[in-house]
Amino acid sequence: MLSLPPSVRVFVARGPTDMRKSFDTLAAVVCEVVDEDPQSGHLFVFVNRRKNRVKVLWRQVDVSE
Repeated sequence: MLSLPPSVRVFVARGPTDMRKSFDTLAAVVCEVVDEDPQSGHLFVFVNRRKNRVKVLWRQVDVSE
């Protein structure tokens, strides 16, 4: 079970992603393609061509700051 606050958005890549890419490379994809900050606290979901593997890019944002 994954419970997220209502302010968190989930972005799912519509096309397949090369799972050999590092999380830094996926963060660059988020910046360039989606035009979002990968450290915003939102979830960015990537799947491979066969759709049997998933990578989720997420950074918890401290609300007290």
